Amino acid sequence: MNSRKRILAGLLALCLAGGATAQTKNNQNGKQAFINNLIKKMTLEEKIGQLNLLTSEMDVTGPFMNAGYKKDIEEGRCGSIFNAYTPQYTRQLQDLAMKTRLKIPLLFGYDVIHGHKTIFPIPLGEACTWDLALMEKSARIAAVEASADGLHWTYSPMVDIARDPRWGRVAEGVGEDTWYGVQVAKAKVKGYQGTNLSLNNTILACVKHFALYGAVEAGRDYNTVDMGRQKMYEYYLPPYKAAVDAGVASVMSSFNEIDGIPATANKWLMTDLLRKQWGFKGFVVTDYTAINEMMAHGIGDEYKVGELALKAGIDMDMQGSVYTRQLAKLIADKKLSIAQVDTCVYRILSAKYDLGLFKDPYLYCDNSRPAKEILTPESRATAREIGARSIVLLKNQDELLPLKKAAKIALIGPLADSKRDMIGNWSAAGDYTKSVTLLEGIKQKLGGAGNVTYLRGAHYTSDTTLLKRALQKAVLTAEDTANSAGMLADAVALAQKSDIVVLALGESSGMSGEAASRSDISIPENQEKLLRAVYATGKPVVLVLMNGRPLTLEWEDAHIPAIVETWFLGTEAGNSIADVLFGDYNPAGKLTMTFPRSVGQVPIYYNHKNTGRPEDPNNKYSTKYLDITNEPLYPFGYGLSYTKFTYGPVQLDKTQLKAAATGSVKVSVAVTNSGNYDGEEVVQLYIRDKVASVTRPVKELRNFKKISLKKGENQTVTFELTVNDLKFYNSDLKYVAEPGDFSVFVGGNSRDTKSADFTLVP
Repeated sequence: MNSRKRILAGLLALCLAGGATAQTKNNQNGKQAFINNLIKKMTLEEKIGQLNLLTSEMDVTGPFMNAGYKKDIEEGRCGSIFNAYTPQYTRQLQDLAMKTRLKIPLLFGYDVIHGHKTIFPIPLGEACTWDLALMEKSARIAAVEASADGLHWTYSPMVDIARDPRWGRVAEGVGEDTWYGVQVAKAKVKGYQGTNLSLNNTILACVKHFALYGAVEAGRDYNTVDMGRQKMYEYYLPPYKAAVDAGVASVMSSFNEIDGIPATANKWLMTDLLRKQWGFKGFVVTDYTAINEMMAHGIGDEYKVGELALKAGIDMDMQGSVYTRQLAKLIADKKLSIAQVDTCVYRILSAKYDLGLFKDPYLYCDNSRPAKEILTPESRATAREIGARSIVLLKNQDELLPLKKAAKIALIGPLADSKRDMIGNWSAAGDYTKSVTLLEGIKQKLGGAGNVTYLRGAHYTSDTTLLKRALQKAVLTAEDTANSAGMLADAVALAQKSDIVVLALGESSGMSGEAASRSDISIPENQEKLLRAVYATGKPVVLVLMNGRPLTLEWEDAHIPAIVETWFLGTEAGNSIADVLFGDYNPAGKLTMTFPRSVGQVPIYYNHKNTGRPEDPNNKYSTKYLDITNEPLYPFGYGLSYTKFTYGPVQLDKTQLKAAATGSVKVSVAVTNSGNYDGEEVVQLYIRDKVASVTRPVKELRNFKKISLKKGENQTVTFELTVNDLKFYNSDLKYVAEPGDFSVFVGGNSRDTKSADFTLVP
């Protein structure tokens, strides 16, 4: 292209860009004018109604609901509904809204956490794929299905950084690492919201729980959090900010307190940080009855907590109806202004406008979509693929796996043929009757060529208190607890007659998730008794774990030759597990949360800091336990393969990087598949800042690449480290990179790495 053509092309591009900018500005101005004009027409009661989110009778997830919610909709006292889905049902409710004076459409939300009808692995399991494109894809499929079922809004992603596996909600997040959490947050928001919210197959995302909920004390749900600002900014806040930067439409407040003030009343958090510092433009919704619950925190009566929540920046009250009961009086008493209420209303109406609901309130009520777009063969195939990629091989002594199809297999365990448990916790609209169990997956894999015999072998637990709480029913049936001795004896007899035993053990779906904290995170005692009895037969044992959190597995690791972590994998769970057990997929999953040896090590995480007395086995007066090592059983980033990957030395293209420069240090390592199978490896890069103004972790993840190598193949993997990768929050909460010495580590997990050093120079 000659210079004249280049100039003309440049001018054309500028004109087009200018036109697009002008169009965007015009659209924005049109939206503002529309919403402001609508707000001027609204009565105070109608405005307060837009801030009121109520549950539907369809699927109650909390302790109470407003029995007259239909009347509330008809009278303009409710602007949004959750737990209502199907296009037929949401159309009926939208019809009620269209009979109101101003015909403001309802917004329908739901807990679409790891799939809507096609259920994918729980988020902690899916994170172990280390495949951001697949995680975005599962969110995209979930958005398509949810929108086809009449929904506009999901309460996902949960991006709480969690270092305590006792907390049941670790199942709903992606683990302990901040950098990785940032990447997943962006992928999930993009998957749900797409690039154009006005399309009827996109939905609003809601990042939660803002903020710090993953650091609840003692790993106990709904508990308090105590944390300094530097730790907040460095480790816990970045994933929320990443979601905001990705354009997330809504934020959910957390139950915990921050600096002694509940998050739902915390103006510093909701306004100063979220809106002023981060520039968030969407709306903030409480978690379930969070405003009401601030009374139990001890900061005021209902009148007072309603005032504090609105002043803090809370736009929408989920299920508590505090705003409905108190805002008019607070305004009359001049504790709040109508302008403050108008600001909240504007944000909520803006979301409805962006979804296209003012143009067509029934945009998401298309009865033809569910049959074509929900639980499609393509979606189930994707669920099967993601399920297999989420599995982490923890141990495979003497290459016991993959299984031989000709073997006589005993499949034993309470989780081996339980459809409900396959889809795990927070599966909401998922139909567990359509899930594939492990028994079904193995039978399908074997066809007529193999022999598998199934026995339950044990109940989930013999602890009736735990069982009642996990199953959420007051009366246990005989089936829940009876004949444990007979079940065990039959299982041992079956094992003795078999070539190999596959034991499916772990937690029921109700033993992890919300309101499912556990002080003992081992395999429940009667399942452990079954495992040890079968092991004592001398038959080779493959332990297939199903659970929503890291477990303590020290005895299992010492004795059982093969251990496979499968989490709760969703609709296609049984097929995904069978694909891995029989070698049709070579496992490549890597842990995103550390597995402790003992619950006494908790909280435990890879990016800890050194003390002034690091662990020294030869020095009594160093930081250590008397009875166990400090090291975890399975570290962050850990996961085996049926093949073996060998790492060469770490090579740097330079040993100095200028702090003011825009360049980078190129980090290279040769990786060889030195085993007998083709396979995939997640090559992980970590750094350490050796000397800084605030103490730094022993390692910090900064990048990864997932590669595929045929057996015998070699590949050089190259990363680029920039100055930005070296930044951290100092004691003044400034995000800085300080000159000094750094180490860079590359390996297949956070523990087994090779390293090299470089210097950041002024």
